Amino acid sequence: MSEQSSGNVVKKKRSFEQFMRDTFKRVLDPVAGFLLNFGLTPNSVTLFGMLLSAAAGVLAGLGKFSIAGLILLIGAPLDAVDGAMARLRGQPTRFGGFFDSVIDRYSELFLLGGLLFYYVAQGNAFASLLVFIAAAGSVMVSYTRARAEGQRFTAKVGILSRMERMIALILFLIIGKPIYAIWIIAILANVTAVQRILNVYKQSRLEE
Repeated sequence: MSEQSSGNVVKKKRSFEQFMRDTFKRVLDPVAGFLLNFGLTPNSVTLFGMLLSAAAGVLAGLGKFSIAGLILLIGAPLDAVDGAMARLRGQPTRFGGFFDSVIDRYSELFLLGGLLFYYVAQGNAFASLLVFIAAAGSVMVSYTRARAEGQRFTAKVGILSRMERMIALILFLIIGKPIYAIWIIAILANVTAVQRILNVYKQSRLEE
C-alpha cells in the first residue's frame, strides 16, 4: 500500500506486528488448519485466548508472576492464529475483526487489572497509579486507531503496538519483574497514542 503526500508516493512500512505475522506464517497456517479441521472456529479460539489472559491476570493478582507469564506465553500466539484461521477458511467477516479487537482489549485489561489488584493489595500506591496509566495508554493506542479509521484516516503508526506490549509483559512476568513492563507500557503506549494523533493531524492538513 502507498499514500500520496505532496505529489510523492510514500511507501508504508510494515509494523512489527505485521512483520512477525508474515515471518511466522508458515507456522501459523498449519496450526490454524489443524484447529479448523478439529472443528474450532476463529471466534472460539479468540475467546479461549481471552480466558488464558484472564487466568494469567488472576495469577498475577496473587503474585504468581512467572506462572502468569508462562500462561500468557501460551495464549498470546492465539491472537495471530485466529486471524490465520479466518483467512484459511475464506470467510473473514467484519464482525470477526470487530470481535477480535474487542476481545484483545478485554484480554489486556484483565491482565493489567490483575497487576493493579496485586499492587493495591501490597499498598503500593505509585505502582498502582502506574498500572492505571499503562492501561489508559493501551486503550488509547487502540482507540486512536479505531477513531482515525472511522474518519477515513490511517493510524497504524507508533512504537508500541499490542504485540510489543505483550512481549514486554510476558518477558518481565516470567522473570518476576512486571513493574518494568508497566513502566515501558505506561510511557511508550501513551507516546504511541500521541504519535497517532499527530499522524492523523498531518493527514487532515493535507486535505485542506
